[in-house]
Amino acid sequence: MDAFVGAIDQGTTSTRFVIVDAEGAFVSVSRMEHAQVLPGPGRVEHRPEEILANTRAVIQDALDLAGLRASDLLGVGIANQRETTVVWDRLTGEAVTNAIVWQDTRTADLVKSLAASYGSEAFRQKTGLPPATYFAGPKIRSILDQSPDLARRAINGDLAFGTIDSWLAWHLTGRHVTDVTNASRTMLMDLATLAWDEDLCDAVGVPMALLPEIVPSIGDIGACSGVLEGTRLMTILGDQHAALVGQAAFSVGDTKVTYGTGAFLVSNTGTEIVSSSSGLLTTVAYQIAGESPRYALEGSVAVAGSAVQWLRDNIGLISSAEEIEVLASTVPDNGDVYFVPAFSGLFAPHWRDDARGVLVGLTHYSNKGHIARAVLEATAFQTKDVLDAMVTDTGRALSELRVDGGMVANALLMQFQADVLGIDVVVPSVTETTALGAAFGAGLAGGLWSDIDEVTRHWSEATRYQPAMEDAVRSRLLAGWSRAIDRSLNWIEP
Repeated sequence: MDAFVGAIDQGTTSTRFVIVDAEGAFVSVSRMEHAQVLPGPGRVEHRPEEILANTRAVIQDALDLAGLRASDLLGVGIANQRETTVVWDRLTGEAVTNAIVWQDTRTADLVKSLAASYGSEAFRQKTGLPPATYFAGPKIRSILDQSPDLARRAINGDLAFGTIDSWLAWHLTGRHVTDVTNASRTMLMDLATLAWDEDLCDAVGVPMALLPEIVPSIGDIGACSGVLEGTRLMTILGDQHAALVGQAAFSVGDTKVTYGTGAFLVSNTGTEIVSSSSGLLTTVAYQIAGESPRYALEGSVAVAGSAVQWLRDNIGLISSAEEIEVLASTVPDNGDVYFVPAFSGLFAPHWRDDARGVLVGLTHYSNKGHIARAVLEATAFQTKDVLDAMVTDTGRALSELRVDGGMVANALLMQFQADVLGIDVVVPSVTETTALGAAFGAGLAGGLWSDIDEVTRHWSEATRYQPAMEDAVRSRLLAGWSRAIDRSLNWIEP
């Protein structure tokens, strides 16, 4: 008899449900986009009820496409956009405000106050995170600060907080839970104990009565109802953690990068909590029920695929994202042109909010192809900077980099990435690794696969890019990139 698992992939712009068979192949997929609510500068919101409705709709559609019922699934998993924050009424199940999305920066003043009052290291030592608008804890406080009534109801235990995984799990199972990966992105969980920290909650101003129960990422979480009646929720993973699992990166040192709007690099450090001295984040990679948690280092590149969108939509140099590879291929190299996409400063490992984007090295010789190539190469150079920081923090050199996301279809970029890193870059057969990771987790917990070794056998590579660049050329290019970074700094005066 055929066996299947399902996975909800709830992202920043859309929600998908996929059904996966025992070979790790996608049987059916359904996807729906949701609205991006932009109430003001730096503010990004989602409508939680819309996301919930879309989730139910894509589940039913994928089941219908596959000719299956929910009871035919051995389990389901959730992979979710991280840090996006929802607060809802425990009695009605209705959100009290729109969700505040991970990209939202309205908590900037609160974050500065926290850093000044408690010090960045006080948070980093316990949580692996510096105070930042990125994370969920300050977003909770921002919601509660909207009215005295919300703050009172939170203290009384009438409200519930969750990232999107919790919001979906509440409505699908009735349980108020989150997993260790999502909890590790709140600034409120102690990495060592995997528990909410009362001192951190007091510092941020978040009543502990709001918080969900923290559970392992992979394990039996609860029976589902409604559209998933007859199966069980078996996995919750933040999206980048799910991609790590989807890449079968279970060994210490296994590293993946997901190229999307930005680029997210995650390196498995095993059971060791590695504190970064290079501007990286320490996070929980995943936890299988009954086992010790696995940790990771993470570095984020703010602008990757969005630089291509900028070149298309703002500059008009290309009319579609796919055209950039063709245009960049019209020249043999970048012609000494470099592009630093520091549109909102530089992220890891530089962390310079005074930086802004620059296009440097232009001469009469420069043409559209050189600019297109410089825009592509910027993603590879930024990835190199973050990976160098990971090597510094861990003391381990990488033998290969596993890659996924939309930009892996660009062969020119992937070859340049291998060339500039000096290691192999590996594209898997299934590049939708976020959904696959949630499915792998559900299959592990549901008994479809016996252990991670069996899961690993269902991962396979499609393409391997091997470095072919001479050392002298690589050194010259990296020196040029370093000079370009220098030119981007100190643009915003303090």
